Amino acid sequence: MPVTVPLRPLWHMGALHPVEQYLTLLLAFGPFVVLGIVIWLRSKEHDGAE
Repeated sequence: MPVTVPLRPLWHMGALHPVEQYLTLLLAFGPFVVLGIVIWLRSKEHDGAE
């Protein structure tokens, strides 16, 4: 029995197209980038109000 049998579900859909890779990265990390920008802008507003 080959060692790679348990990993078979990981590649059952094949390789992703480069556009799909970029979309996956955008969906994975985009919300965190937006949240960081919002927190940074809000902290600047809060510091300016004091």
